[in-house]
Amino acid sequence: MPILMGFFVFFFVFLISGMALLKERTSGTLDRLLATPVKRYEIEFGYMASYGILAIFQTILIVIVTIWLLGIEVVGNVFGVVMINLVLALVALAFGILLSTFANSEFQMVQFIPLVVIPQIFFSGIIPLDSMASWVKDISYVIPIKYSGDAATKIIMNSKNLLNVWPDIGVLLIFLVILTILNIRGLRRYRKV
Repeated sequence: MPILMGFFVFFFVFLISGMALLKERTSGTLDRLLATPVKRYEIEFGYMASYGILAIFQTILIVIVTIWLLGIEVVGNVFGVVMINLVLALVALAFGILLSTFANSEFQMVQFIPLVVIPQIFFSGIIPLDSMASWVKDISYVIPIKYSGDAATKIIMNSKNLLNVWPDIGVLLIFLVILTILNIRGLRRYRKV
């Protein structure tokens, strides 16, 4: 269940952020913004902040529904579960923004779902990786949901705290930094100078 919770957080944030930025780009809003002297990193952080607020509400709602409505027993601290999923939501947000720069339409953005989101399920640990080939385990190390799922599982089932899962959170933060840098560089594609 901790991995599925992370999957739903990732999927919905990825989809909404990618579609929203794509809509702004196709409607011309991004072009008008890029015509101003605003720096690319300011635009990126603005998008991350605005969509990040929505992602926070959405993530908290998913965690609340998963834990309290479905009656999942959490041995550890619920705050830790929320924090891990919030970091995952920011990674999904950055990932959705990055992929929306490659899509020319909403249909193309939807076509990215099988390429990006479905592998998250297979390589996240929902299906035990020990029963798969060793190269599959290697692929799982570049899947963000693996790290959030490992951390959430440690908190929910083993009563660990955030300090015990810091390596997993650190890897998620590395994903976030790399994706944010790629997003800033990707905005060059649309700057008409």
